[in-house]
Amino acid sequence: MLRDIVISTLDLPSHVDEALTVQALAFGLGPDEIAVRRQIVLRHMAYPGARAYGATTADGVLVGFVYGMPNNRAHWWSTVVEPYLRAEGNAAWLDGSFVITELHVHPRYQNRGIGRALITTITDTATEPRSILSAIDTDSPARGLYHSLGYQDLARRVLFPSAPKPYAVMGAPLPLRR
Repeated sequence: MLRDIVISTLDLPSHVDEALTVQALAFGLGPDEIAVRRQIVLRHMAYPGARAYGATTADGVLVGFVYGMPNNRAHWWSTVVEPYLRAEGNAAWLDGSFVITELHVHPRYQNRGIGRALITTITDTATEPRSILSAIDTDSPARGLYHSLGYQDLARRVLFPSAPKPYAVMGAPLPLRR
């Protein structure tokens, strides 16, 4: 399935616009949302331990990417999800976890194992004993992928400011299930 796709480290700040084009197509984002996310990505990539991987075609076109970092309870995402995790008895997941911040695959390249390869590659480099992420809280191919890798729901119906849909926070021990 990954024929002609190369998974490798990605200098995300240098390729942020290509990556955000993939995210816009995969997630249905408009230009204003992309402009905001561009600044967020660049800020995130300056955090200690932040890293990214990309999926490129043989001719060098970026068709998927993932990035993440060791969790820090002072980061915005953690401050939003912590009360939800605490209410479920899962706040300890915020410590010693590698956060998958974004994972997106171009719609024309989905269902080929690219997302699985990206998330397993980045988490295989983590020194933390577990991984956490958030995904739209609906029955979706993304949530199916995460469940197949060993992620479990830690909190559901999580509301992020300005997000129109609720999210689920999910966690898995590392290494991820194959």
